[in-house]
Amino acid sequence: MKVTVELYGATKDLSSKNFLEFDVKNNSTVKDVKFEIIKFIDKKFEGNENLKKIIESSAFCSENDKIISENYIFSKSQTIGIIPPIGGG
Repeated sequence: MKVTVELYGATKDLSSKNFLEFDVKNNSTVKDVKFEIIKFIDKKFEGNENLKKIIESSAFCSENDKIISENYIFSKSQTIGIIPPIGGG
């Protein structure tokens, strides 16, 4: 099953395509996908701790633009969005 993660804000630095795709097992959760993103950062960005912190503190949203928890279970291939924290003032 394929999960596509649309990248927004600071996470756009992870890919020139503005999305990442992961093959995951059926009934995987958002937490599992976060783990896959962290593994991707370890491999492609030599474990960049700042990028990892952004992923750990980000929210995720469904195809219906609703915030989903880490326990959200994927029952089919789908696209989700990652919403990183926004700083500023």
